[in-house]
Amino acid sequence: MTAQEYAFVVTALIGSLSAVGVVTARNVVHAALYLVVALASVGITFLLLGAEFVGWVQILIYVGAIVILFLFGLMLTKAPIGRDSLDGQNRAVGAVVALLVFAGLASMVTAAFPWRSAAPPEAAGQSAVIGKALFEGYVLPFEAVSFLLLAALVGAIVLSRKDEGGSA
Repeated sequence: MTAQEYAFVVTALIGSLSAVGVVTARNVVHAALYLVVALASVGITFLLLGAEFVGWVQILIYVGAIVILFLFGLMLTKAPIGRDSLDGQNRAVGAVVALLVFAGLASMVTAAFPWRSAAPPEAAGQSAVIGKALFEGYVLPFEAVSFLLLAALVGAIVLSRKDEGGSA
């Protein structure tokens, strides 16, 4: 095995353990921190595959923005943080559904990607190609997503404000 393959195995193990930590954590803030590690490991996996642009975007957008926005939303809305207020009674049903979804996705992935060695495409991770495609053909969806994230942040701030002195 090469050093890249060893790094992939270590990254996959850390990402898998942190993903399990996301769903088994008793505290929502701890789950968010596990999510940071899981998403960072996905970004590192992209970096190992040579897709630098996608890897850094994964780390910057998901780890740096989405999870932070999630934590701000928790803090600003004073949502219940402990497991007591969020714990449901349908754990067995959830476990069965999770296993069925995992089995279905695993069978689809193994059918779609047979086990063989293949060289990556030449321009798969070049940021010039991705940047040109993003800013020429997908400017409107890119701006729509940024507007949506801004609206979510403003909505969290509005929801967290206390009603001061009646309706306005």
